[in-house]
Amino acid sequence: MNKRSFNLEIKAVQEDGFFSGYGAVFGNLDWYNDIILPGAFKQTLADWAEKGKFPPVLWNHSTNEPIGVYTKMVEDEKGLYVEGKLLINDVPRAKATHALLKAKAIDGMSIGYRTIKSSYNESTDVRELIQLGLDEISIVTMPANEKSTVTSVKSILEEGALPTLPEFEKFLRESGFSKSQATAIAGKGLRHLLSESEDEKSQAKSIQNALSILKGNQNA
Repeated sequence: MNKRSFNLEIKAVQEDGFFSGYGAVFGNLDWYNDIILPGAFKQTLADWAEKGKFPPVLWNHSTNEPIGVYTKMVEDEKGLYVEGKLLINDVPRAKATHALLKAKAIDGMSIGYRTIKSSYNESTDVRELIQLGLDEISIVTMPANEKSTVTSVKSILEEGALPTLPEFEKFLRESGFSKSQATAIAGKGLRHLLSESEDEKSQAKSIQNALSILKGNQNA
């Protein structure tokens, strides 16, 4: 499951735990060079409607900490508009989250989703997310978009998954590789890069640093 975060554009926070806002916005080029296109949630919302419910309100993507229920989810011209209710009388974490939202101490919302259909433009390094499968929407303390690619790639690997090609290339660039080196490593592998020339071999000495980061031996 991928995660994508936004600053929660809160429209209302009421005393009974009701809140509303946008969980995702369209046409916004995020830190990962991804853009969510209008219509990306159309099918997944229809699928949830067939189940007669919406995804849960989670705290920081923890499946062990549901804190409320969503009562409305619709796509409009701006993005994914949501309304929900925090169970402030029954769940301590929900009560605390409610207080923090009212005080504007936190304003992050993050969607947990599966990419069903996307399009990648190599020349612009931008991926358009055309269709998404929505699994949950969390209220978070720190939006994932503010994390470095190194951190996010390490997290993906720790979960036993593999990063996308753009994510891995960005990770390599942050680790000190040139654009051409990152493209060669991600697209053709280390063997290709190291067999090119002595000059490229010399430039690629930072590979060990990158691998150390991947293995968690260095701080991101």
